[in-house]
Amino acid sequence: MASASEGGREAAPPARRYWRWSKADFFPEPSFRSWRAYGGALLSTAPRLRDRVTSRSSEAVEAGTLLAQSENPLRRCLSWIDLAFLGFGSVVGSGVFVLTGQEARFDAGPAIPLAYAAAGFSALLSSFCYAELATEIPSAGGSFSYLRVELGDLAAFLAAGNILLEAVVGAAGLGRSWTSYLAALIGRDSDALRIHVPALADGFNLLDPIAVVVLCATSALAVSGARLTSTINSIASIAGIAIIAFVLGGGFAHFDSANLSPDFFPFGAAGVFRAAAVVYWSYTGFDMVATMAEETKNPGRDVPLGLITSMSAITVVYCAMSLVLVGMQRYSEIDANAAYSVAFAAAGMKWARYVVALGALKGMTSGLLVGALGQARYTTQIARTHMIPPYFALVHPRTGTPIYATAAVTLGAACVALFSSLDVLASVSSISTLFIFALVAVALLVRRYYVAGATSPAQLRTFLAFLGLIVVASIGMSVYYNSGYGRRWPGYVVFGVLWVAGTGGMALWAKKQRVPKVYGVPLMPWLPAMSVATNLFLMGSLGSLAYMRFGICTAAMLVYYVLFGVHATYDMAHSEDQPTTSGADVADGVEQGKIVPV
Repeated sequence: MASASEGGREAAPPARRYWRWSKADFFPEPSFRSWRAYGGALLSTAPRLRDRVTSRSSEAVEAGTLLAQSENPLRRCLSWIDLAFLGFGSVVGSGVFVLTGQEARFDAGPAIPLAYAAAGFSALLSSFCYAELATEIPSAGGSFSYLRVELGDLAAFLAAGNILLEAVVGAAGLGRSWTSYLAALIGRDSDALRIHVPALADGFNLLDPIAVVVLCATSALAVSGARLTSTINSIASIAGIAIIAFVLGGGFAHFDSANLSPDFFPFGAAGVFRAAAVVYWSYTGFDMVATMAEETKNPGRDVPLGLITSMSAITVVYCAMSLVLVGMQRYSEIDANAAYSVAFAAAGMKWARYVVALGALKGMTSGLLVGALGQARYTTQIARTHMIPPYFALVHPRTGTPIYATAAVTLGAACVALFSSLDVLASVSSISTLFIFALVAVALLVRRYYVAGATSPAQLRTFLAFLGLIVVASIGMSVYYNSGYGRRWPGYVVFGVLWVAGTGGMALWAKKQRVPKVYGVPLMPWLPAMSVATNLFLMGSLGSLAYMRFGICTAAMLVYYVLFGVHATYDMAHSEDQPTTSGADVADGVEQGKIVPV
């Protein structure tokens, strides 16, 4: 009889099949083994919630220990050039073709380039924050992992819910716009390829089966492998750059400065900032680059280079392309659904609208393709922590991709895209994105100025006081601007002074506790503090309807967390299967300590 071991080593357990479906794959935690166990878990909700709120993960867990939940690894195969093209492909061709016409027509008018500049400045600040955190915590979870390490489980869960909301809504919006530009390409009205259902409410009564097909097709390509997807995206991005050069050249050749007057700000400064908050969605692809850190050959070098290079180029391109649009056609005549195609046709270049429409379709297809990559990586890391069923963390052994996670996000996006109009989707996605980016900037400040077990209570109180002042001043500035007193200057002086006092006080009196290992954000703490301020300011520029939808979604997330997430993550964190640590290895433990030292 053959022995169970050879040479003193135990035989490796047999590999489990990837294609499986059982209760244990979805609910493996002790709290869900039976209804009786679940009832006991619910009775323990209060202490478990307290544990989850105050506990933090660690870099080693997010980028190391949790990877075992996927059973097979994601493959390291990307360089900084790949990341730069992924950032470019995920952004350019989506927002600029999708939202520029809508916001120029209804919110900013000829001042739409300023809206893109304001949104781009805020996005660039966020990209600096993401670059440092991605080099320190090279995890597929991106902002979710950063917040788990620095702000704790509950903050990370709220971000996770909004990340998934953003993923679903963003992909659905691109799918809907793909249909609009396809209609323009064949010379039809933008809604001609949709099915009108009068019985449904406005904004949800134009069914879009084409968007569903496109979403499924791009996701199918994304699960074939990151290397192949990156190569296809790079080739498509080069073609996209050529089309953008044509748009800029042809647009400026038909540029009429009279279209910018007599009123450059027909909706006032409020309209510009309102537009900036919405077009911010067109910059959101850059955070997908951070989720690819786990598949990057040298994340410490490649992620900052890829992020900052792509974001700088994208900001310049967006401002130039939005200026071309309002220079070619008066803002009141712009087609909100297929702006560039119609503008070229109105300028006498009817053939050019097909080139533009084809370029927009290419850009949106690239955005969907890269989005499918990044969104699945977010979902994978969230599932690794058991906030959602760990079934969605599984990585296919042959493709090295999370097929289940990709399919889950695609299915959600397809359902939303079938019913919801673009204006509904854009406002919801923007507020989620801005909320997450503000939290990431706060997390970076916490990382630099607070280390559990090393920061004294007095130092912690000093840091929290100045951080609170920054946040309060940023919220106050946003609220004041959008109030009935927004035209008066004293309020801006007061909140501006408070923000400077908070940031300056942190720079002078709060002691830094950690030095970046590879790449660090410059002008600390001014740059991340400005990121907090700009993101919160843009959030305030969105309408009450967006906040109502955001509030409903957040409430639903909290209900889910109390009923499921808190118990699954508690069991995961306190599982006997997790490695134990002591002494110098404490930083590599399942959790590195409480947020507030006792």
